[in-house]
Amino acid sequence: MRLIRADEMQAIDRQAIDQIGIPGVVLMENAGRTATDVFCREFNDFYPGPVLVLAGKGNNGGDGYVMARILADRGWRVETLVVGSNAKIVGDAALMLEILQQLQLPLTFVEDARELRSRFAAAEPALLIDALLGTGLVAAVRGLYAEAIEILNSAGVPIFSVDIPSGVDGSSGRICGSAVQADLTVTFDSAKIGHGSNPGAACAGHLEVAEIGIPTFGRAELVSDVCLVEAAEAAMLLPLRSQQGHKGSFGHLLVLAGSTGKSGAAALSGEGALRSGCGLVTVATAAAVHDILEVKLTEAMTCPLPDLHGMIRLSAQEPIRKLLVGRQALAFGPGLGKSEELVALVGWLVAESGLPTIIDADGLNLLAGQLELCKQRIEAPLILTPHPREMSRLCGLSVAEIEANRYQVAGNFAAEHQVVLLLKGARTIIAAPDGRVRINASGNDGLAGGGSGDVLTGLIGGLLAQGLDAFDAAVLAAWLHGRAAELVAVGQGTAGMAASDLLRQLPVARRELTEGVCAC
Repeated sequence: MRLIRADEMQAIDRQAIDQIGIPGVVLMENAGRTATDVFCREFNDFYPGPVLVLAGKGNNGGDGYVMARILADRGWRVETLVVGSNAKIVGDAALMLEILQQLQLPLTFVEDARELRSRFAAAEPALLIDALLGTGLVAAVRGLYAEAIEILNSAGVPIFSVDIPSGVDGSSGRICGSAVQADLTVTFDSAKIGHGSNPGAACAGHLEVAEIGIPTFGRAELVSDVCLVEAAEAAMLLPLRSQQGHKGSFGHLLVLAGSTGKSGAAALSGEGALRSGCGLVTVATAAAVHDILEVKLTEAMTCPLPDLHGMIRLSAQEPIRKLLVGRQALAFGPGLGKSEELVALVGWLVAESGLPTIIDADGLNLLAGQLELCKQRIEAPLILTPHPREMSRLCGLSVAEIEANRYQVAGNFAAEHQVVLLLKGARTIIAAPDGRVRINASGNDGLAGGGSGDVLTGLIGGLLAQGLDAFDAAVLAAWLHGRAAELVAVGQGTAGMAASDLLRQLPVARRELTEGVCAC
């Protein structure tokens, strides 16, 4: 699903009104009518209400006035509270408000918090319509609007948001101080980035996109390249697989991982690569844990490397150099540990490997102080896959700052350091250095456990080895990883899901895409 910025949607609206000649009031009427159709379909069991519309003074409020009128005409008991004074409502919204007034439908203007709470309590609504603030919001919500959002969220009844939950930045998903927690959101013409990227996406509930009569042809080209990755988008990225192929046809991945006490990370990465469809996998690890890894891995090859205190030494450069020959991709980081020698080894690998490379876990922490090496690397792409705490070490922002603005943080970092960045978490974000961004729609909370990231590292590496472009490999792997978790949850739920549970479901998730049978 294509996602656009709020300013791009505003440009589409202006083009429809100023160039094509569709009056703004027609678009507003269409928006309110289509939103009402969805509302009636989804909340039919609540008929005839009562329904309370909380409307702002802009066009979002105008859509709410249309909904209030049509719902009343269909027999619903509707009351509208306008947050602000009559004098501040202008343009198309003022026209729709005047129609409500002419029909003498229940309508109250509230200008202070005490009256707002009193009117809200008196209404005793069974359903709420949030028509306070639209997609163009960028400043923090304050005053009476913040009070209205708090009242909505504490009401304990279903909330329907018009266009976007009030308080969500439509261009990024950032929360502007506070935001409505909607059960259902209907947006118009196109989904916005704020609907797809957390934390905004978590506020939208179920999202529907409604057409309002803006022609799809003849539009100005969109600047942003952002998509919410669902099954259809993921299927387009699958690498070709010849029926006449052999193990040498599907790539050979080298994984550098593991140290004393962390052999499991290396094993999960190797298994994740094998489950990607990769033909051959070699896992090289510290000599101290090599024998343990030999037992854990059956299908992957293993190789011991010089170590000190159970961690790979800098002197492993020469054997690693030999292992890189004939491989199509490199993955390193899971369970490596931390030492001065490893810091130097990671720097050498980034500068000298010459292979498409993914870095995760300890590898990211070892890289954090030498990020300038990323920009200097021009021979082959580099993929970094941090979770928020690792991202904090990489970019210097707090975890809270990262989570509050995931889309922009990921995009800015990828562009600045010329890497493909996969920022883990609910609605994982994959950003390319050229500005492309994909937001992953698959997954569940079962992935919030040790080892799931190690599986993802191997999965991305295996797809790289099969010849996928770095950005596409990261996008497809994120979707397959999340879908595998969904398949595991069908049988056992999410609590207690282990990373190893994902492994058997990865080929199933890939088969679903190949056969077009994904039911997600």
